[in-house]
Amino acid sequence: MSDSTAAATGLDIEAIRREFPAIADRADAPVFFDNPAGTQVPRRVIARMMQALTEDNANLGGYFDTSLRAGANAQEAHKAMADLFNASDWREVVFGQNMTTLTFAISRAIGRDLLPGDEILLTRMDHDANVAPWLMLAEDMGLVVRWIDFDPDSFEFDLTQLDSLVTDRLKVAAIGYASNVTGTIHDVQTIARAAKSVGALVYVDAVQFAPHGVIDVQEIGCDLLVCSAYKFYGPHHGVLWGRREVLDEIEAYKVRAASNTPPGKFETGTTNRESLAGVRGAIEHFEWIGSTFGGASDQATRRQRFVAGMRAVDAHERVLTARLIEGLQSFPKLKIQGLTEKQALARRVPTVSFTYTGTDPAEICKAMARKNISLWHGHNYGIEPTTRLGLIDKGGVVRVGLAQYNTAEEVDRFIASFGEWTTGAG
Repeated sequence: MSDSTAAATGLDIEAIRREFPAIADRADAPVFFDNPAGTQVPRRVIARMMQALTEDNANLGGYFDTSLRAGANAQEAHKAMADLFNASDWREVVFGQNMTTLTFAISRAIGRDLLPGDEILLTRMDHDANVAPWLMLAEDMGLVVRWIDFDPDSFEFDLTQLDSLVTDRLKVAAIGYASNVTGTIHDVQTIARAAKSVGALVYVDAVQFAPHGVIDVQEIGCDLLVCSAYKFYGPHHGVLWGRREVLDEIEAYKVRAASNTPPGKFETGTTNRESLAGVRGAIEHFEWIGSTFGGASDQATRRQRFVAGMRAVDAHERVLTARLIEGLQSFPKLKIQGLTEKQALARRVPTVSFTYTGTDPAEICKAMARKNISLWHGHNYGIEPTTRLGLIDKGGVVRVGLAQYNTAEEVDRFIASFGEWTTGAG
């Protein structure tokens, strides 16, 4: 661990790394910079999933002990996510296969009440999982799609656009919290406020934001928000929050035997209880960070411990992001496709994309893979932002994503390896 990084954040990164079996005590561990697509998993997640499979493995609703424990565990997972979201009620938490599947299901349920000519507001910065479901709904229902555009030089929205985009026909605003391509954190509160002023539903994709920042659905003012547990150190599972009155009102596509109340009305079929247990374990991991390094007291609530842990992680990641950006900027032919100023780091997540003049991003990722450094390339399902940046037909971007277990040494190793590759020495 870098002494300067530790001094700046108070986070013992070696202790953090020991919690991740994929990294701990492995001299050959890859440099995991592929985190925007999915993070590694800490021991608490694995332990919770093992317990669910070996001790509490039963369907719900029975009178026998295993079923009762399974039911209690599932409810505790809902409660843990309710604390992450700052929800009013654990019944506002819905688990699903993944964010994409949840969004398709909810968009279709919402679509039942829409009429031809109604409007949907999307953004040019979003992951396709928060674009394609709504475009398909618009095509099916004869809806009008409006777009919030962004400046490809500033990588941020000009929200003065909202005055012309938000009309009395607007019914749904589907917006991202943070871009998985540029890393920009969006002013979702302002967009939500504008959409709510005309009675529209606000649907927020927080997949890219959730691993790096504190979510407060009350503060955002949205109606629905969705994220993916495997992006914040949990198993491959999606999670949705919905305001209770909204979930009550939406008519779900479900089997007749399923509950008519949330969350059951939206959790189609048998839920993956081992994944639910793992999600709980991921939140407990953040709680451990909050109690151990974030200053959370013994009397702190789960929400308070989680928030303290997330803030400690955010401080660490910002230091690494500044170091990464500074290193990348030393290459004249390289362009970072996102915010780079140190004072702007609070407005971005540590997802840093770049292009290198005359080079296919895939070739860079192949070269770094040979150095045991994991990166992503292409549009990364961010078809809209990659197109807006003029890169969709040029191989997209190279994407470097930092996480809590990454170190300054790993950043330096990547910069050095990339430098060797640019000179033909790597």
